[in-house]
Amino acid sequence: MGDWGFLSKLLDKVQSHSTYVGKVWLTVLLIFRIMVLGAGLDKVWGDEQSSMVCNIKTPGCLNSCFDHAFPISHMRFWVLQIIFVATPSMIYLGYVLHIIHKENKLRQNLQNMPDVKDKDKLPKYTADNGKVYYKGSLLCCYMLSLFVTILFEAGFIVGQYFLIGLQMPKQFECKNLQCPKTGLHCFTSRPTEKTIFIIFMLVMSCISIFLNVGEIFYLVGYSGKYRRNPPQVYTSTEAYC
Repeated sequence: MGDWGFLSKLLDKVQSHSTYVGKVWLTVLLIFRIMVLGAGLDKVWGDEQSSMVCNIKTPGCLNSCFDHAFPISHMRFWVLQIIFVATPSMIYLGYVLHIIHKENKLRQNLQNMPDVKDKDKLPKYTADNGKVYYKGSLLCCYMLSLFVTILFEAGFIVGQYFLIGLQMPKQFECKNLQCPKTGLHCFTSRPTEKTIFIIFMLVMSCISIFLNVGEIFYLVGYSGKYRRNPPQVYTSTEAYC
């Protein structure tokens, strides 16, 4: 689990600048995906190829059959999925931190020039207590990160279906040039247990998509509410997407 420590810390920072729905999504990603992947799946899967048994001893045939049946291992596929899914949030975090740093510096300059009356030079996205307001370019960046995350999740679900399937087969027939043309069957280890984990990770992906869609609607409603009743501390004309 130590390998995920750095990513977990970054996601914790993202959580502090996310909506309530976004916090739930991050909890699902951290607890039900990263922790399960790091703590349990490695023991369940291990080296799948060495545990697979085939009814032929032709040199190289086992490797060829395994590569044909599973072009990428389930473990590596899910690790790659989590990295891709978390990347848009990392980019959003970088932009939020840039906005916060920029507006904190602006506040320091305003303290030295208390007679400034140009409202366009006042902080627009953050309050003095550090609260972030989702509007303008910040809202655009947040919405874009959600759309990209949904595309990644959907893409990996489709990729899993075509690459490694939605369940672990108990046995499969291997037909390729490296093996004899006679019937060759290979048997996987603990297929039922692995199928349960495959379905679990698939359900987590669907829940992730559902939460991201819900967060998009939440931000749309928040943006409309903000337009009608903007906070009193921000009276300047805002540029919206």
